[in-house]
Amino acid sequence: MLPRVHSEIQRRLLVNYRADPDLVARLLPEPFRPQLVRDAAVVGICLIRLAGTRLPGMPHVTGLPATENGAHRLAVEWDTADGVRGGVFIPRRDSHSRTTVALGGRLYPGWHHRSVFTVAETDTDLRVSFRSTDDETSVDVHARITDHLTGSTLFADLDEAARFFRTGADGYSVSRRPGVHEGLRLVSSRWDVEPAQVLHARSSFYDDRRLFPTGTVELDGALVMRHLPVTWQALPPLERKGTFTSVSV
Repeated sequence: MLPRVHSEIQRRLLVNYRADPDLVARLLPEPFRPQLVRDAAVVGICLIRLAGTRLPGMPHVTGLPATENGAHRLAVEWDTADGVRGGVFIPRRDSHSRTTVALGGRLYPGWHHRSVFTVAETDTDLRVSFRSTDDETSVDVHARITDHLTGSTLFADLDEAARFFRTGADGYSVSRRPGVHEGLRLVSSRWDVEPAQVLHARSSFYDDRRLFPTGTVELDGALVMRHLPVTWQALPPLERKGTFTSVSV
């Protein structure tokens, strides 16, 4: 697989929930465990539009067209020879791009499923939804940019929230190879974050009461990142010692 690729984050909407740590722990394979903030597990949805994805050294104009992508994320930590690492575990990735679906997990890490996205977006108002073509996953989010981060019980302020997600930029996900987690690290010279108010959020994963009974997961807030140059670095794969609970997300 390619060791790294460059792209631009045109929009990254992070919708965050606080969840019961014991419940989230049961959804995670080894070596992962929930990363806690104020005694709660942090889970969420990432809705990201990427543009200009290309090999290092290639000009931006040679990159792939813009793609809409979505991922359900669980903040995790795990033990390494150098100490405890933090990041996210991603049970499923979705994309509208046939190229991303075809190459993800083959040419570069990140197995994606094909989904149909609907986007209505202005400078201050974001509405992003998708439904997978296999009818296993759906998301519908409406958020509005605000001046301050309000209503969050996970993070005291915007700076604290931004630091949490910047230090958790390593993402491991289910791969096409049984027993292996593929990893990507998001690297950027800038980390500009805006707060947002969630007007509506629906997820086939977090709204599934078989997985998250009433009271075990609650919406906490949202963050938005826009127009950031990024590099995606492939990480050494991790072997799956446990078994991820097979669920539709």
